[in-house]
Amino acid sequence: MPKQVDYLIIGQGLAGSLLSWELIQQGSSILLIDNQQTSASQIAAGLINPITGMRLVKSRDIATLLPCATQTYQELSLFFKQDFYIEKPMLRILRNEKEAHKFHQRIQNQDYRHYLQTELRPATESIQAPLGMMQQKQTGYLLTQKLLSCLKNFLQEKQSYRATQFEYQDLQINNGVHWQDISAKKIIFCEGYQAIHNPWFNYLPFQLAKGEILTLTAKQILPSTMLNYGHWFIPLNKYQFRTGATFDSINLNTTPTIAGKNSLIATLTQILPSLDSATLSSHQANIRPTTLDKAPFIGLHPEHPNLAIFNGFGAKGSLQIPYYSKHFVQNLLNKRPITAEVDCRRHALKT
Repeated sequence: MPKQVDYLIIGQGLAGSLLSWELIQQGSSILLIDNQQTSASQIAAGLINPITGMRLVKSRDIATLLPCATQTYQELSLFFKQDFYIEKPMLRILRNEKEAHKFHQRIQNQDYRHYLQTELRPATESIQAPLGMMQQKQTGYLLTQKLLSCLKNFLQEKQSYRATQFEYQDLQINNGVHWQDISAKKIIFCEGYQAIHNPWFNYLPFQLAKGEILTLTAKQILPSTMLNYGHWFIPLNKYQFRTGATFDSINLNTTPTIAGKNSLIATLTQILPSLDSATLSSHQANIRPTTLDKAPFIGLHPEHPNLAIFNGFGAKGSLQIPYYSKHFVQNLLNKRPITAEVDCRRHALKT
């Protein structure tokens, strides 16, 4: 007999995993299909950083997204009895006079004082920062791989997980959706960058970007804070750290490159010269599912309402996905409207 579920979910990155968790919490049955290719989520730094970019701009809807993210990760930590979100201050090294001027503008705005200390920090013996460093607040990083592993085990125990290759041609979309031995009300694609090959959603304007990340081990004790200097530095313990990420919108593959490694190390050692003797433990690359207008794609296909997408979170997935999982589930279960700026139907279907 076919297995009946409410939702068939494709992809076990952070988007598919947290959406599955939220649907199950709301009483829905799901089956998640994992093709077991390494997703961008698996190697992502999981950074949560409310103030970003050269202009030091607050992330859109940060006052809504950040409390939801931290609460969600706290609930998951309580459930799995493990810590997933590491709150840690971030020092942003001011790289030029424009950034310094923008910092002084921002701290005049009361809204920014939730996220920025008002006094600049001077350079230290180990950190090169001629113009000083601004301390960012409410920052941290998600132990993404650890969380995905726990959620995978949770889904397996519920018999809601299957590791297999999903082929589009095997999907039938009449009267619900049917795939192999599965019947579902809807299928939700959470495929990351693979969405560009999806025959129903490949019209959406993704703007993919390859990123490379290094994990290294230092010979001396590391600074205890995260650093932002165009790239980022995250101390994992006293001696091991990660740094990244490159941004390449042309060479869209998952192969680590010598050029990427050299670029990251050169930038790192300008700021932390003592790390030129650090040894490389891991060098990873993947493709971010970023979008042309920097907003995710969420919602139902304009012609096939039993097909849906939950994708396009790019580098801000760990911040955005917890809130938008809840937002989308309320749309699916209670028909609450999707916010226009993230609704996938903001882009016309190309014929």
